[in-house]
Amino acid sequence: MTTVEANLDRCAILMMSLGEDAAAEVFKYLTPPEVQRIGSAMANLRQVTRGDVDQVLEDFRQEADQFMAVTLGSDEYIRAVLTKALGTDRAAGLIEDILEAGNNGSGIDALNWLEATSVAELISDEHPQIIATILVHLERDRASAVLALLNERLRNDVMLRIATFGGVQPSALHELTEVLNGVLAGQGAKRSKMGGVRTAAEILNFMNSSDEEAVVNSLRELDADLAQRIVDEMFVFDNLIQLEDTAIRLILAEIDTASLTIALKGAAPELCEKFFRNMSNRAAVMLRDDLEAQGPVRMSTVDAEQKRIVQVTRKLAEAGQFSLTGLGNDEYV
Repeated sequence: MTTVEANLDRCAILMMSLGEDAAAEVFKYLTPPEVQRIGSAMANLRQVTRGDVDQVLEDFRQEADQFMAVTLGSDEYIRAVLTKALGTDRAAGLIEDILEAGNNGSGIDALNWLEATSVAELISDEHPQIIATILVHLERDRASAVLALLNERLRNDVMLRIATFGGVQPSALHELTEVLNGVLAGQGAKRSKMGGVRTAAEILNFMNSSDEEAVVNSLRELDADLAQRIVDEMFVFDNLIQLEDTAIRLILAEIDTASLTIALKGAAPELCEKFFRNMSNRAAVMLRDDLEAQGPVRMSTVDAEQKRIVQVTRKLAEAGQFSLTGLGNDEYV
């Protein structure tokens, strides 16, 4: 067992020892790739002795006695922890990936543990559809790194296929299985609801600006509507929480309260608070009251108002009022 694998097992044992609420709190501070790795390790835990737990807890043995006994390999525990940490929507796909990975072992997931250069060397000569199918199954940062190593023409072709990916057809799955038979000891990839515009956007978010610009420009020439939908996914309403307070105040100056009240319907409490603290006390109190008094609103209406505010944000960024750099789409805001 490598040092990395041993450390992941130690993390998994600790997380399984903490209890659902405490473990969920810890997950909130981890990146998505870290959550997936630790979650997969949790799903793969089987035989762990009390001595193993004591060794992992070390100086925390006294605190460990306050928590429930470790329930190893519990799918329900993992579901509960990730749902509490990430919310139902965000956790749903990740839970499926983690539990399926735990049941099936390696397969295409093993590529996530290889260097990007190694993965690129393994797949660069394959059909673009096969490459796209493999990349949508990788962690987004790893897929982006691999994509950046491909030549520009192939990179653009693969990104178009990722953005229009609708699942693995039998013929494509057969081709992919043949590739993996030679590369990963004959283990095929799992079927998944991966791919599509969001996946393409997430992969582009990790690319450097010049490569990102080249890919998007190429997509615009092939399918302008598809390219715009990808760009739209690269900065969404929820991303506003990542902006500086000064940027939020500039946005508030350009939008009306009625629009914001609808846009914040069902938004994360942290995002609402970000707007509240950048308003005058009186305006914040009025907005809170309006939100509490607001009745049911159609999701389409909320989405339209959120997109309107995102458009305002992009225009302000284009005017140089603030930067969206770091979200991966600074060239297209």
